[in-house]
Amino acid sequence: MSNNVENISNIRLEDVIDIQVLQKFQDNFADSMDIASVTVDMNGQPVTKPSSYSSFCIDYTQSTKVGCDRCALSHKKGGEEAAKTKKPYIYKCHAGLIDFAAPIMVEGVQIGTILGGQVLKHKPEADEFREVAKELGVDEEKYIEASHEIVIKKEKNINAAAEVLYIVANSLSQIGYQNLKVKDMTNNLVDSFSQISSTMEELAATSISISNNQESLNEEIISVKNISEKINEILNSIKRIADQTKMLGLNASIEAARAGEVGKGFSVVATEIRNLSEHSKETAMQIVKLTSEIQSSLQNTLGLSDQTMESTEQQSAAIQQTTASIEEILALTNELNEMANHKL
Repeated sequence: MSNNVENISNIRLEDVIDIQVLQKFQDNFADSMDIASVTVDMNGQPVTKPSSYSSFCIDYTQSTKVGCDRCALSHKKGGEEAAKTKKPYIYKCHAGLIDFAAPIMVEGVQIGTILGGQVLKHKPEADEFREVAKELGVDEEKYIEASHEIVIKKEKNINAAAEVLYIVANSLSQIGYQNLKVKDMTNNLVDSFSQISSTMEELAATSISISNNQESLNEEIISVKNISEKINEILNSIKRIADQTKMLGLNASIEAARAGEVGKGFSVVATEIRNLSEHSKETAMQIVKLTSEIQSSLQNTLGLSDQTMESTEQQSAAIQQTTASIEEILALTNELNEMANHKL
């Protein structure tokens, strides 16, 4: 496995999650829940476009360099606090609004943060926002006026929204990471097949060294078989994540139905979660089929290799058949690699 996959700290958010997919989910979530959202990297810098940002933030708070710097710092601190507990963290931002940070984790290591909020728990206090406006250098009266447009949410609704963002973002990251590992292994498969092809050329060129070359061939085939078994382990992990995600979507739908009119926003999010689950599971099942075919072809290849050891008179025919099997496996591996390159 490559160093980038082994060293999780080198993995970026873009490596495991398709940013366009994340943007679509983020936009739908923000619209349905009437809550602003954005995803940032480990330095607090956005990797997605802001969703449903308020005029209070866009037109005033972030209209000055001081405001932008404070927002970036607030995002970073929120992400750090969330990473400490490995769960959503709700806090008051530098401008006085309620925000929350949901850490995006891979194997226990944070690779980014999905943020939400720009809401209040109660009506805004003019004096508090007047002081912030002075510090930022913006028009005080307009700043206070904009604060009255901020959505007021109950604490339990803010907690629920933070939890949904956390669940979906981490489901995406875990599936993406497993996909990255599959991609890394398919690259190793291609390298192994290149070694096998070289060995086959040597077998065709001379029968004197057939025993030594055959031993090398068998070692490479066993290596490929071991990698295929590791891929199956990863696929089981992907299917478990997909099943868990589907159950979360079902629970969210039930809760949305119970909540009636208030839960309509969660219904949209629940649909997104179920769609993610079905897509992940379908992809995993397709890869299972491919790895099964790879293992079957490998077994045939090993059988053919044993025949060349038993009789040098059948060497030429056996090599041709083995080469055909390798070409078949290589075609399957390339198809597997294309699927692994498709980030969720």
